[in-house]
Amino acid sequence: MPTATVARLPGYLRVLHGLTADGVVTTSSEELAAGAGVTPAQLRKDLSFLGSYGRRGVGYDVLHLSEQISVVLGLTTQRRVVIVGIGNLGHALASYSVFAERGFAVVGLVDADPAVVGTTVGGLVVQPPAALHDVVSGSDATIGIIATPAAVAQDVCDELVAAGVVGILTFAPRALRVPPHVDLRAVDVASELQILAFHDRRRTGTGA
Repeated sequence: MPTATVARLPGYLRVLHGLTADGVVTTSSEELAAGAGVTPAQLRKDLSFLGSYGRRGVGYDVLHLSEQISVVLGLTTQRRVVIVGIGNLGHALASYSVFAERGFAVVGLVDADPAVVGTTVGGLVVQPPAALHDVVSGSDATIGIIATPAAVAQDVCDELVAAGVVGILTFAPRALRVPPHVDLRAVDVASELQILAFHDRRRTGTGA
């Protein structure tokens, strides 16, 4: 399955969950595509990789399609997550209730600040860096979230890999290196804002 298709599946699942909450049983490719921000043709092509083509004149069964996408994304089994860096961002992530709704459980929190260690966030006690390996192994976590300053992000990444996680989501504004068996996703908010600023300048002609 193409990487671009995989990247769009969570959007389709989000729309489907919304339709389910509204009591909708079937949906058309047009309705689902509009909610996900893609064209109907793109939607149908993406869903064909799942073996789901819908029924002419009827559309897609919302619950069945949700289950198909959940299986492909590996969401039928709850994924356990450890967050490293419990500053403002890490604190917000630890308290983010949508994780549980999407099949993820935050099971461990780690921070290097002595003033933060021992505090409770989202029902979990923040542990020191020395306890990271035990936190990961003791909770069977497979995903780590890095919400630390950039200067220590690679060290944290290495520690997470050594502890056994196989997926890392980083918010640190720097490039990280991981071994081939570990998947890495990066979210750089500042860079995304800079891209928006570029497009805004092109539209308005300001800041040249």
